[in-house]
Amino acid sequence: MAAAGTLVAERRRQVAQRTAARRGKPSATRRKIQRQPAHAPAKRRTIRSSLAPAVGPPPVSYYVVATIVAVLTTLGLVMVLSASSVTSFHRGLSPWRYFSKQVMWSALGTIALVTTMRVPYQRWRNWVTPFLVICYVLMLLPFVPGLGVPVGGARAWVQLGPIGFQPSEFLKLAVLLYCADVLTKREDRMHIVRETLWPCLAVLVVSGMFMLAQGDLGSAVVLGALVLAVMFIGGAPLIPLAGVAGALGLTSLVFVLSTEYRRERWTAFLDLASTRENGGWQVWQSLVGIADGGITGVGVGASRAKWGYLPLAHSDFIFAIIAEELGLVGVVAVLGSFLLLAFFGVQIALAAADRFGMLLAGGVTAWLIVQTIINVGGVTGMMPLTGLTLPFLSFGGSSLLVTMTAMGLLLNVARSSSPAP
Repeated sequence: MAAAGTLVAERRRQVAQRTAARRGKPSATRRKIQRQPAHAPAKRRTIRSSLAPAVGPPPVSYYVVATIVAVLTTLGLVMVLSASSVTSFHRGLSPWRYFSKQVMWSALGTIALVTTMRVPYQRWRNWVTPFLVICYVLMLLPFVPGLGVPVGGARAWVQLGPIGFQPSEFLKLAVLLYCADVLTKREDRMHIVRETLWPCLAVLVVSGMFMLAQGDLGSAVVLGALVLAVMFIGGAPLIPLAGVAGALGLTSLVFVLSTEYRRERWTAFLDLASTRENGGWQVWQSLVGIADGGITGVGVGASRAKWGYLPLAHSDFIFAIIAEELGLVGVVAVLGSFLLLAFFGVQIALAAADRFGMLLAGGVTAWLIVQTIINVGGVTGMMPLTGLTLPFLSFGGSSLLVTMTAMGLLLNVARSSSPAP
């Protein structure tokens, strides 16, 4: 109770300071600090900066999320090795090729996670606009001849020598930071749509146009869900928000119906029995592999689907390989881990020390869960295929790097929410 009271008092003090600043008057806390004599430095040092890390041990949610991230990343390395070795062998490459790349990206992701976890997350607000501009510049690279690489009907990848990455992954994080920053600065104007909803919507539209121009509708859908989630958590008016959601859904539908290839790809799941020889081939083979897994699976490395039957077994369809090799037990463990991440991500957002932390944690959680639902839904034939990776588990360097960076921010918010003893 004392810790809860301390947290409430701290939040009330922050609100009082913001209100006093808007009125042009110092708050009671600031007046008290100003009245302190110059010969009392020890007392001044007891007032903790809003950028300082929380005092005391992190909450349980911090350790749970950190453990799940470590377990899923490790499992992802194992499954990428299992699913990609055959593909590499068929292409005349080393069976360790994809695994080695994923290990490299996971190492970079670990560094990024530790960095974003240790640096006070409020400091990243100073870099929101430059980061967004850099990401927009990167989004132009796939259109540059010699740099852009078309994959699966989308031109969303960049190849710089031995390094390949997808700029849209970085753009998702940049848009999240931008929207959280805007809605934090304008907390007292959430009812004014043109000052809160429109800036976020403008960034979403520009970013979505880049993604659609690259043919990457899946990333655009995730980005739209992410921005809507942040605006909902921030307290945007529901009626305008619902209108925006409807407009985004209609735009996605028009884009899908604009070409025969997308139309067949996005509607194949509706009748797999008749589309299994063309547009529904991947999903059909995915379901065959999932069925072969049974309760306990056929064993790690013993999948038959990866032997040329299931394309992209190491990336988009890694969940099918997990189900085949680890069975229902592995599926429950993986999905249960994501459910725990969702639960504790919400708890972290609710316990955040400030509004920016709340929006950041809520946005990261929504991003992770929406992308997981879309990937698993597509692999199991319950939703259209989008080409999205399964977080932590699928092969994909930029996806893993950005996901671990975002999880570092989530862990940072969790650490900062720990009340002082």
